[in-house]
Parts: sequence; C-alpha cells; structure tokens
Amino acid sequence: ETSDGGQTWEPRSFSNLDAEEEISYRFQVVSFKDGEGWVLGKPTLLLHTKDGGKSWERIPLSPKLPGEPTGILALGPNQAEMITSSGAVYTTENAGRNWKAQVKETIDATLNRISSSGVSGASYFTGSIVNEQRDSDGSYLAVSSRGNFFLTWQPGQEFWIPHNRGTPRRIQNMGFVRGDIKNGVWMTLNGGKLLVSEKADLSSEEFPFNEAAIKTGGYGITDVAWRNDNEVWAVGGSNTMFYSTDNGKNFSFDKSANDIPGNLYNVKFFPEFGNAGWALGSGGLLLKYEGMA
Repeated sequence: ETSDGGQTWEPRSFSNLDAEEEISYRFQVVSFKDGEGWVLGKPTLLLHTKDGGKSWERIPLSPKLPGEPTGILALGPNQAEMITSSGAVYTTENAGRNWKAQVKETIDATLNRISSSGVSGASYFTGSIVNEQRDSDGSYLAVSSRGNFFLTWQPGQEFWIPHNRGTPRRIQNMGFVRGDIKNGVWMTLNGGKLLVSEKADLSSEEFPFNEAAIKTGGYGITDVAWRNDNEVWAVGGSNTMFYSTDNGKNFSFDKSANDIPGNLYNVKFFPEFGNAGWALGSGGLLLKYEGMA
C-alpha cells in the first residue's frame, strides 16, 4: 500500500485468513472506491473492506459459480461487479451477500450454440477464455485461450458475441482505446504486431483493424495504454517499451527499462490521480511514469 503517490510502499497482510488452512493464496485483483475495497485471490477468495483497508471481511462465494472469479470492481457503497473465467458477470448491492447474474448464458454455452447453428465462421469459435477486460461503462472484451477469436459483451445483452480475429496470427492480448469500447479496441498478435480498430461495430463478426508501425524485433507486446488522445504506451517481452504521439499509428522505442532483465506485463495510467502511470514487470519490477523524454 502507498499513501504518497507511489514513492514508498508498505506490505499489507490479512489477519482474518485462517493460518491453519495451510493454503497459500495469490492475490490477483484489488479495487477501491471511496475507501471501500475488494481483493480477489486464488484459490478462490474474496475479501471486502469498508474502512480503507484497516479491517477486512471474508465474503463466501458459491462453489457452483460457473468458472473461477477473475475480476472484481468496486462500484459504490456495498456495490461491486464480478466476472468469472466462463464469462459470467454478477453484481451485488449488499456487500456480497447476494449476487445478481447480468449475462443469460456463459461463454461456453454461447459457443456451443453458435458452433452448432451453422453460423459463418463458427468453426473458429472453439476453446476456453483466459482474459477479460472491462471498459469504463461496463462493456467487456474476452480473448480465447487459443487466441483464434475474441468476444464482446455490453450491459443489457443476454449473451457474449464472438468475433473473428481477421488474421492468421494468434491474439496475445486486447484492450480498449482510451478505456472505452466506443473509441475502439487494440489487439496484439504473436511476433510483436499491434492492430488498432477505431470503429468497433459490436454486431459485426469482424472489426476493421489497422496495423500500427512498431518495430519490436519480434518481441511480443503484452499491454497497451492510452495516456491521452495522442500519447500511447506499449510494453512487452525483454522489458521493451514503446511510445506513440499520434494516437497509436507510429511507435518509437523507449530505453527506460533497457538495462533491467525480465519482462513487462502491464502498463496503466490513472486519470483520477493526475494521469499517473505505472508499468509492472517480472521479478517485482514497478516503473513510474515521469513524463516524455
């Protein structure tokens, strides 16, 4: 936890976890809003705090949940949204005592129905889901484990909509342009390719992607983030970093992590905190954005 904008960090522990269980939990997701927070762990564990993290309550989850919980987002007092690896989306308004399903069927059920209905290109829609991304308005992107297709879901829809990737290369990761699906989506492919679609028609099987000019030397790109309308950052294997000043059309190499061994996995900017930026990598590496060189 940091209370000085990330200059220093203090380790936090959870005293209410039963030490006699002899289970080693891995905390994967944390989300706070106005002092109320949620932590999601693996094996399945959900913790909730109302006092800024001073005390935590363990929230029981049904073992009958479709898939494993993979994401949690604090929405307000006693309110949160959770998603599972099967594409099930739930919301709670009473601090996790009850959860309401937002999607009528899981991704598996949708794929089985589409694959057997003679839909054009349905043979591509196989496999399980390994990655889900949420935009600021609650829309989701999900990538298949085999990287051969992706799906989208918006609040109010009864099921996920699958989309062809439109390229023979495997999808590595996907996300939203400036955090909103209305601005488009980005896609990284095997071999260090980056594609951007500024017109995301969610009802269409395929999106019109344009390839960005980025020379990665074959290193894969693991994450991309927009700092503003024009400044974009991409990170990847061997701690490579790239930046764009023209809304993701052309990228240049940045040597900030050049001499540090490992890989970068995530890059994120926080508009609510003065657009502070962070990049997270292997071996506990954490880089803080200090401005353009």
